[in-house]
Amino acid sequence: MLLLYPWGQAEPDSAISQGTPVHGTISTATSGPCLAAGQVQVGDQPDAKPCLTATITLTDGPGSGRTVELTVPIEPSTPRFSAGDDVVLAYNGGDAADPGSYQLVDFQRGLPLAVLAALFAIAVVVLGRWHGLAALGALVLSFVVLVAFVLPAILAGENPLLVAIVGAGLIMFIALYLTHGLSARTSVAVLGTLVSLALIGALSAIFSAAASLTGLDDSTSTLIASLGHGIDARGLLLAGIVIGALGVLDDVTVTQTSAVWELRRANPSLTWRELYSAGLRIGRDHVGSAVNTLVMAYAGAALPVMLYSSISGVGLGAILGSQDVAQEIVRTLAGSVGIVAAVPVTTVLAAMIASREPVSPTRHSSDH
Repeated sequence: MLLLYPWGQAEPDSAISQGTPVHGTISTATSGPCLAAGQVQVGDQPDAKPCLTATITLTDGPGSGRTVELTVPIEPSTPRFSAGDDVVLAYNGGDAADPGSYQLVDFQRGLPLAVLAALFAIAVVVLGRWHGLAALGALVLSFVVLVAFVLPAILAGENPLLVAIVGAGLIMFIALYLTHGLSARTSVAVLGTLVSLALIGALSAIFSAAASLTGLDDSTSTLIASLGHGIDARGLLLAGIVIGALGVLDDVTVTQTSAVWELRRANPSLTWRELYSAGLRIGRDHVGSAVNTLVMAYAGAALPVMLYSSISGVGLGAILGSQDVAQEIVRTLAGSVGIVAAVPVTTVLAAMIASREPVSPTRHSSDH
């Protein structure tokens, strides 16, 4: 991690000016012909595209308190704004009183997202108590690792796959040890997760190269344009695969180690082979739902791509072989293989270590 972090390097700037975000509230919004200021439409123009004229009161930035009038085209791909909406505008740094210095970009979403995050935190703490609080702390620290290490290292030109594996390993250590404590059981889950992550990384690299996947989807192309120089797009794809599979892997490995230790506690006479066999039977039931979870998560994220491919008028083979769909297939199958492999690997490690540990008496006290 210390070798990959871009010590002393300045943060890269975007080659494309995005403008400074400022907030505002739409006071009036009317639809009509797309006319510039001072223009008047003469006669009917049935083929003319409609535009929305919005009067917006700025609530922050250099023009706070001012009112600007902006005209935006109404198209299927643009948001539908109306009076009363809290919106975000891009300010280009020009005259704060000039409407041409602003561009209507998006809605404000801070409040509903904050409320949802609060509900999530409350639900986790109410159900998990101290374990839930530890899990929230691990989640915050995991986000810090992504923002403070993974993103700067990749932007500095380091190998994205290597950065992702190191970052995922650090996130895994933080999440598992902080949530489940320092114990042999947690260490087995960590080791099983590491082995599976390495397998997912290797499979992803091999088959993305074999399938000639470039990783150049719309978001990556936008990133390259913003950076103003090239980036390892395929490595970025592989990094996303590794990080995306980490959460499900943690679930599988922790469940397997817990199952083996509980089997050992219930019947201390079991040998490690018997523990392995019993734990593997539990793992077979779990792995089906875990793989389905991963597949459905990726399918949901790729739903617009699949819808577009289904109406493109080409055959199924061409759809499956397209860049956007093929990379989701590799992402899903490589992650699924890693999840399947995590079950026997983690179970055999847990069985060998648990069979050598003394059995502690069952605790009857509850957490407070």
